[in-house]
Formats: sequence, structure tokens, C-alpha cells
Amino acid sequence: MNKTKQNIFITNNSKETQRLAESFIFRSEILLRRTKTPRVFALFGELGSGKTTFVQGLAKGLGIKKRIISPTFIIVRNYKIRNKIYDLPAGKAGLRFKNFFHVDLYRLESKNDIEGLGLEEIINDSENIIAIEWAEKIKSLLPKNRYDIRFEHLSQNKRKIIITKINF
Repeated sequence: MNKTKQNIFITNNSKETQRLAESFIFRSEILLRRTKTPRVFALFGELGSGKTTFVQGLAKGLGIKKRIISPTFIIVRNYKIRNKIYDLPAGKAGLRFKNFFHVDLYRLESKNDIEGLGLEEIINDSENIIAIEWAEKIKSLLPKNRYDIRFEHLSQNKRKIIITKINF
């Protein structure tokens, strides 16, 4: 049986979406977990719904200084996570992650396109944090422990973001 916890957020612009993702890294205790499982964010939503904007906020929360752009044509981008000292509550030890992967599966049309990308290895490495746009295209590869994040357009700039924590 899946254990899930769902939170719903409304953002009014891209800056709010980025700030939500940045703060989510700490509020959700992602860095406090002592389990040896990677952190996978499976992002679902229409084109232009805020998925890449959310990923930019996640990266900023992890201390990544590089400009985050959608890897639509490259499909997978890897950003190194420096050994940043996180402002964690007293007595809590966070796991150290080495890589942040941004995966954009928009252009993939078949299962054959997925082979050779190394996604299974990336998703199963406990030193990784992975954000996957268009995650529905690899549903069978997604780990049972993950965060499903759904984006809905409410108006031109306003978004409804539903974050579901599964099996953590």
C-alpha cells in the first residue's frame, strides 16, 4: 500500500513558483532523510505550466549557481552539488548528494528513445537528486519512493501545484 501525503499550492508568477521549489527542499526534509534512496521529483503538466521554473527553484535551493535551462534537446543535464553546509535543525544530519539531474522527456516518442540515456542508473543512484519533466513517459522506471508534482494553469501566470510525497 502506498503511503502518500499531498500539499496544494497556488503561485501567482514564476518567481513564486521558484521560491516554492527552493523552500520545498528544506520544508519537506528532503535533505534530512537517512534512507539510501535517491530523491526523484516526477513532474507532470502541460507545456508551459511551470515545470522548468520549478526545477530552477530546486537547483537554487541546492546551491547550484549555473543557469538552469530546459534540456529539451539534450534530454539529460547533470549539475554537481557542492558540499554545501545546509542550515539543518540541531542534531539532524542530512545525506550528502553529489548530483542534480534535470531530465526533460518532452521529445521522446517511444520506449526505444529511452534506452541508452542511462536513466535507470541515474534514478537508482542514492547520491542523486533527479527532476524529471514529462515523467509520465517513463512511469514504469519511476521508483516507488518519490515526489509527484502536478502543474495546472489557472490563468496566464497563476499555477496550481500539487505535490504528493509517495512512500517516504
